[in-house]
Amino acid sequence: ILWMRSQLTDYGLGFNKIPMYCDNKSVIALCCNNVQHSRSKYIDIRYHFIKEQVENGVIKLYFVNTEYQLADLFTKALGRDRIEFLINKMGMRSLTPETLKQLTDEVDE
Repeated sequence: ILWMRSQLTDYGLGFNKIPMYCDNKSVIALCCNNVQHSRSKYIDIRYHFIKEQVENGVIKLYFVNTEYQLADLFTKALGRDRIEFLINKMGMRSLTPETLKQLTDEVDE
């Protein structure tokens, strides 16, 4: 997303900040606070990329409750109920065999 934003900005198109939703308030505080803490100096340099993007005004961090963290769908092994809940929150439908049968029955009627 950042690369595409950079390319389109080079063509003269303007953009708002990219929203990034995080379920960790400490990480948001670290990224939004310009102070270097003694405990944060040991964080690997590659993790400071997001902090730089926040400081440059490219990304805006927002807190989201862990229950509604949609990224978990792509990054964690989840149970069926949790997967269906997150798929629903994304505005998608789960195409289980039961759902497919219901859809075909609706078309036949």
